[in-house]
Amino acid sequence: MSKLRCHISMSLDGFVAGPNQSAENPLGEGGEQLHDWVVPLAAFRAAHGGEGGEVNASTPVFQEATANLGAAVMGRGMFGPIGGGDWGDEKWTGWWGDNPPYHYPVFVLTHHKRDPVEMAGGTTYHFVTDGIAAALEQAKEAAGGKDVMLWGGGQVIGQYLAAGLLDELELHVVPMLLGGGSRPFGDLASTGVRLEQVRAVHAPGVTHLKYRTVAS
Repeated sequence: MSKLRCHISMSLDGFVAGPNQSAENPLGEGGEQLHDWVVPLAAFRAAHGGEGGEVNASTPVFQEATANLGAAVMGRGMFGPIGGGDWGDEKWTGWWGDNPPYHYPVFVLTHHKRDPVEMAGGTTYHFVTDGIAAALEQAKEAAGGKDVMLWGGGQVIGQYLAAGLLDELELHVVPMLLGGGSRPFGDLASTGVRLEQVRAVHAPGVTHLKYRTVAS
């Protein structure tokens, strides 16, 4: 059965992006450092068309995170541009250039209708205006039995978790303090969300904490 999974890097104080996000700095002040653990990996570089890199305890975690994916969901805040709003001239096609790294259908949550955008390499963006459950339903259908990845951002992760729609959550906890920014778990105490820890993996510059959600 297709699962909704989420893997995201997070600071010790619970932020997945830093403060003062902008077009020039989409992950906010200090936010790029959240991904310092993954960029040097040979597996990451290969997935993005690069060469070289290192192999360490994070390698199997990254490989597992990117395996068996048939579609993805992301929020408008992650897709961009900063500030949202209507699509204007519709030239905006995300932060990832003409050949995004996804290579499967991506369903973008938005309040503004837009026709699908087909990119190179098998990525097609679909824009969903009728909520998180509808986006997940469409993504699972497109995934054809494979899993769906929830890529973010922080607010959207919190919404799926609170709604009981997220099956697995893996936090890549980086030893830094951002002090502000995007925080996915700000007000979930009253939702009855329960998590069961699956594993903890210690690696250079990061600790990987994997959880599955437990029915209340």
